[in-house]
Amino acid sequence: MTRWMLLPLLALLPVLGMAHERDAANDHALWSRDIAAFEAADQAHPTAPGAVLFIGSSSIRFWTTLASDFPEVRTINRGFGGSEINDATFFADRIVAPYKPSAIVMYAGDNDIAAGDSPAFVLEEFQHFVRKARAVDPGVPIAFIAIKPSMARKALMPQIREANEKIRDWVAKQQGVTYLDIFNPMLGQDGQPQDKWFREDGLHMNRSGYELWIGIVQPWVDAHGQAAMRH
Repeated sequence: MTRWMLLPLLALLPVLGMAHERDAANDHALWSRDIAAFEAADQAHPTAPGAVLFIGSSSIRFWTTLASDFPEVRTINRGFGGSEINDATFFADRIVAPYKPSAIVMYAGDNDIAAGDSPAFVLEEFQHFVRKARAVDPGVPIAFIAIKPSMARKALMPQIREANEKIRDWVAKQQGVTYLDIFNPMLGQDGQPQDKWFREDGLHMNRSGYELWIGIVQPWVDAHGQAAMRH
């Protein structure tokens, strides 16, 4: 192959490597049914402003005990399994803005990394979510639950760790944005994921996993949710 033929192909390599990062925004229609179901539930049972909104992927979706786990505040669960950070951003007008939440807790990024997004891009997507959430609800406090170290995605641990570190470092410079570290507490003494927190699939958490999360998330949720209820 001649040199002039190689050059266009070489130029394409960075573009191909960014394919998922560039095209991720095109996949939102996958969740239209989930979002419509949330809206139907809102119509059937309207929610008063001021609840703590939990949003994100399957770790939020399967957190079905939010009401009893956080009894001091009102909660709304708007997790939809398989989603990525940019899905929550895209649908924020429909599943953030209507609730006027006192605070937002996000767990996402897990699926982003698994789909091939770089840690730097995961940070960018979270930054976009914060900007969108603040656009529809200025000043709302936001907490990001660290991407968990699961058995099923053990091979992705370096990327997960790096994404968490990038988000943690950015959050440290922001006003009203918090990083909740569940990553390190979930590791074993050998620094590796532990199966005791997970269901048989090694990806979704069992009750023990959620109980660990509650101990870390609850002080932040209570502080922001109770403050709203007092006003």
